[in-house]
Amino acid sequence: MHLLDNVIQPYAWGSRTALAELLGQPSPSATAQAELWMGAHPGAPSRVHRDGQGSTLLELIRAAPERELGERVARRFSGELPFLFKVLAADTPLSLQTHPSLAQAREGFARENGLGLAPGAPHRNYKDANHKPELTCALTPFDALCGFRRADETLALFDGLGLASLEPLLAPLRASVDAQGVARMFERLMTGPRESLAVQVAEVVAACAERAEHAGPFREELRQAVRLGALYPGDPGVVGALMLNLVRLRPGEAIYLPAGNLHAYLGGVAVELMANSDNVLRGGCTPKHVDVPELLRVLDFQCGPVRTLVAEPGADAESVYPTPAEEFRLSRFELRPGLDVRPVRRGPEILLCAAGAARLTLADQTLALPRGASVFVSAADGAYALEGEGLVFRATSGL
Repeated sequence: MHLLDNVIQPYAWGSRTALAELLGQPSPSATAQAELWMGAHPGAPSRVHRDGQGSTLLELIRAAPERELGERVARRFSGELPFLFKVLAADTPLSLQTHPSLAQAREGFARENGLGLAPGAPHRNYKDANHKPELTCALTPFDALCGFRRADETLALFDGLGLASLEPLLAPLRASVDAQGVARMFERLMTGPRESLAVQVAEVVAACAERAEHAGPFREELRQAVRLGALYPGDPGVVGALMLNLVRLRPGEAIYLPAGNLHAYLGGVAVELMANSDNVLRGGCTPKHVDVPELLRVLDFQCGPVRTLVAEPGADAESVYPTPAEEFRLSRFELRPGLDVRPVRRGPEILLCAAGAARLTLADQTLALPRGASVFVSAADGAYALEGEGLVFRATSGL
């Protein structure tokens, strides 16, 4: 087992306090800290120390994949750690975005390679050939836009704004109050002439600001649109965001996002567990690369409410967040004095102490896990014991 030294991604939407305080570093930090990456993604692999030598977790695994991952995981995922574990800290909203399916990622990655795009090119959509289903579990109250709302409710929201100028935009939805109508409305919104759209976005934001002052069924959605409109004036993604479900997670609650789900995280701190990929297709509300045609090609326009997940009690004091993903499985241990946890081994795993402090004992080796510390336990390591007082998240494969 190896303590991890992890990369912090300094994206502009990040917090200057949340990750610094989690890691026991000076707060506020000098720059925004958005994501703590724990894993072996080539873009930002964690570092480990073994026999006095420093290397990345990626190098450690590639040197002996069957030892580190176990035969089954190594064979199924071509010798790569199948998941990427993160702590995300959002002070301002993330982009309106989705992730491709596995087939779409493979095709898009090969296509962009064929076009000669450099791996780190800012206008590249596909950084790798993998899909990116993900599970997001709140550590603090956490707000997100996630998936298209029921078509009839979206129509009611826009009708409530009282803007006659919206009729051409709403026409496809009035003609077909279902996923097909939602798809046509969203496509019309995102592909219309930018100049006229900017005027329409301003009108929508003004109407949202006026109606958000009064009680109503969509008051919080309107407030978020006003916030996005101030950050990204004229961006059609601001209006597109009004077509999505507003999800407000309490600490411990989670959402699962499959391929094609349009979403935007609005604020809060959470752990994320996903397939080992960095493929993001953006539609708006960001200074980063936006590719609307590619976004529309991969979007899933299913409509309806979002299912909120809670951890289900399992064996060995472990509570599990169920998802269909093969690549990952997220669980948690709530440690208390006198509780000696001995989890059943599931191959390679990363443990993160999110609150309090823990100790991990493996044979005659003991590691202290203060708040913010993480450790990689290889498939070759034997059974271990956890004790302490705090909250520990466990990332393993979903096989």
